[in-house]
Amino acid sequence: MNLANCYQLLGLSAGASFEEIKASYRRLARQYHPDVNPEQHAQEKFIQLTEAYQALLRSLTAAGGGQVPPPSPPPPTKAPPANAEPSTAASSRMPPKVQVTRKPPTVIENPNLSEQDNRLKRQSYDRLQQLLKDGRFPMAIALIEGLAQRIPTDLEIRQWQAITYQRWARHLVQQRQFTKARIYLKKALRTDPHTRALWQEVKRDFRRMEQAQTSRP
Repeated sequence: MNLANCYQLLGLSAGASFEEIKASYRRLARQYHPDVNPEQHAQEKFIQLTEAYQALLRSLTAAGGGQVPPPSPPPPTKAPPANAEPSTAASSRMPPKVQVTRKPPTVIENPNLSEQDNRLKRQSYDRLQQLLKDGRFPMAIALIEGLAQRIPTDLEIRQWQAITYQRWARHLVQQRQFTKARIYLKKALRTDPHTRALWQEVKRDFRRMEQAQTSRP
């Protein structure tokens, strides 16, 4: 999905600000969320909206060097003449404040969840990332499965669950536990069958597994 299609899906013109993107996504997500609209086309639309939102955030992050691009700075004020005496007001003026830009959120806030559940979602994501980084896959699976049971309709959590299964399966391939790895790769696809990037990763893992099996001494 190119950026032009992303803007079009969210009903925005190219170059919309982060706040405009966020507001449009929240409005459309409420309309098409599976909790509100049970029709199949609505679920597919919600997935497309979420993917478009994430793609635009990634684009803004890349353009801003990791941050949402800040607004243009104000034009410089006219410098006083070289022989002008500094005024009392100018000499006592506080230095200008440094503008702090805000990074786009890593976790997408679900407008149909309570603040408590959205907070739990953010905290669980941070914990999940640390567990995966440390290679503590069984604990990561226990965490994400518990979160998915608590919030079963959130598509982003379902994506995290599928990725966790896939990461665990890749580790199992490295450990030559091929039967168990195959089970978790299939679970990953069943959990999130709509994400193209996940399908590509799973295909690579199946190829790795086949190569490892054929090279077995």
